[in-house]
Amino acid sequence: MQQATATPIFLYDDLSEARRVLHLEADALYQLAQNLDETFENVLEVLVKTKGRVILSGIGKSGHIANKIASTFSSTGTPAFFVHPSEASHGDLGMITQEDTLIILSYSGDTAELSDMISYAKRFAISLIALTRKQESLLAKAAHHTLLLPSSPEACPMGLAPTTSTTLMLALGDALAVALLKRKGFSEKDFKKFHPGGKLGKKLLHVSDVMRPYKDLPLVTPDTLMSDALVEMTEKGFGCIGVFAERNKLIGIITDGDLRRHMSPSLLSQRVEEVMTASPQTIYDSALAIEALGYMNRKGITHLFVLEETTEQLTGLLRLHDCLIEGLA
Repeated sequence: MQQATATPIFLYDDLSEARRVLHLEADALYQLAQNLDETFENVLEVLVKTKGRVILSGIGKSGHIANKIASTFSSTGTPAFFVHPSEASHGDLGMITQEDTLIILSYSGDTAELSDMISYAKRFAISLIALTRKQESLLAKAAHHTLLLPSSPEACPMGLAPTTSTTLMLALGDALAVALLKRKGFSEKDFKKFHPGGKLGKKLLHVSDVMRPYKDLPLVTPDTLMSDALVEMTEKGFGCIGVFAERNKLIGIITDGDLRRHMSPSLLSQRVEEVMTASPQTIYDSALAIEALGYMNRKGITHLFVLEETTEQLTGLLRLHDCLIEGLA
């Protein structure tokens, strides 16, 4: 006789618990945003004026958050790195200079492992910023500026595991990084410089980064015989040819499709202007390459001649194939 399998019993509903955690942390973030005052602006001013690097530190979960904040700073134009407080006590304090600014994360502000870093900052007059919950803590008292976290309970049912507090620290780090980014006028071009790899870097490529330059383009004038145009088109191997008039102005394009449509015994004796497609699709060299790829897909074309934005003169050629090579698709 087959024995019935016991149905598992849950002490609480999983989704309800997940929602409780998210609502609790969202409420804490809202309170943090409401509590921001001139201290945040003072900290931002210190970071803007820092001649050296921004050093982040913390122990345990706070240390992991500090490491992430340092990474965010670095990728958005503020040189920063993480120093572990235990390693700092064994020689890594030498990585911190008087031109640096030190940001220490600690929920309690009284963590013993941080004492050597705090003493070092005080001894050598290094700018010290605290990110903590307790205004009366040793860290807060030693710091030049203290960013206080709101008194929000941890999402952990026992109130012990760092959950809400680390979320607040991470969000405050993001707020500082983005505010710094805007203060410094950090641009999309700068962002691409620090993110050359991966999908993010690819999405920030401009047409000018991917296009074939003017010197390599297959180009003819409208009165050129098709016999000569085909030689130029074949030699360059781009699958198309541009037709230009005076002052480097593009007026037409001939593609494989145009050749098929005009295929006849007289094709080679015809002039280019009789075969070309006038007023071809173009794009500016300052446009994002991913935008150009989308445009080609929508129009069902595989080539885009590129114009310089201010003069609208021909400057290059973007092919769908080149976009695929760059991994934009």
